[in-house]
Amino acid sequence: MKRELPGQLQFLASRKAAQKTCSESMAGKVCVITGSTSGVGLQAAKRFAKGGADIVMVCRDKAKADAIRAEIVASWGVEVDIVVADFSDLSQVRKAAAEILERCPRIDVLINSAGLHSTTRKITREGFELVFCVNHLASFLLTSLLLERMKASAPSRIIQVNSEGHRFGGLDLDDLDWAKRHYTGLKGYGASKIAQLLTVWEFSDRLKGTGVTINAMHPGDVRTNIGNNNGPLYRVFKNTIIRLMLKDPVISGEALYWLAASPEAGRTSGKFFHLTMEERPTDQALDRGLGTKVWEKSLALTGLSQTTWPNL
Repeated sequence: MKRELPGQLQFLASRKAAQKTCSESMAGKVCVITGSTSGVGLQAAKRFAKGGADIVMVCRDKAKADAIRAEIVASWGVEVDIVVADFSDLSQVRKAAAEILERCPRIDVLINSAGLHSTTRKITREGFELVFCVNHLASFLLTSLLLERMKASAPSRIIQVNSEGHRFGGLDLDDLDWAKRHYTGLKGYGASKIAQLLTVWEFSDRLKGTGVTINAMHPGDVRTNIGNNNGPLYRVFKNTIIRLMLKDPVISGEALYWLAASPEAGRTSGKFFHLTMEERPTDQALDRGLGTKVWEKSLALTGLSQTTWPNL
């Protein structure tokens, strides 16, 4: 008799599982994708365009985005808009949200794919630990600012590109900037991803009855540019050793398309997936008491509040 792995080790089976696919058309839909000029975000943009969706690329590099837009338009003939923002600066996230709302009468899908891994502790201009800001606070803020438009566009879906890296731990609400602890890249990354997962459950609860769903997913063990901001030794190790063990990020685009377009996924909210396989996150990421505190802290750090936050 075949035994199932414990929930915390289910990712070992998920990475080998036959993944679900979707052929539903997304013609007429508008999909906002952050981190869309490389890796997972780029593959998502191409897959959604292939499915007929119009794309809003949110990215840092306008020149790179222009080239990708030309390629997508030539290949699939959809509309592609570009919004430039650096997610290490929350003022730019607010500006990006305002631009998206001005240009997009509807938003059917939001994919928060922008992400960062740093081997050293860095503090942003606004005083946040860099990885926590880019991976969690920026996506939390953008999602909050676009929610009213997504409610008006319902049924609509939000997908947070999270990671099995949340299992590294590292979240301490009393030391989010790592001023009191020794910083490690894995723990810093894990802290940001646990915080994001905890707010996914909070978003999901508040979105019940609105027609908007939110889920998180690990995009698979795939080749991306994440970590290329680190030093030369790290980059050499990543690009010559680790890279050999990773898969083509095309699988991430297919999984995101299933999560955004399939009727099955549309009936699900507040879940964590490894590609298209539902999994149980680590215990800390399921601590709803901690989640309430992370939610309140995230509101405060992003300049939102319980009174100014969109009324759900």
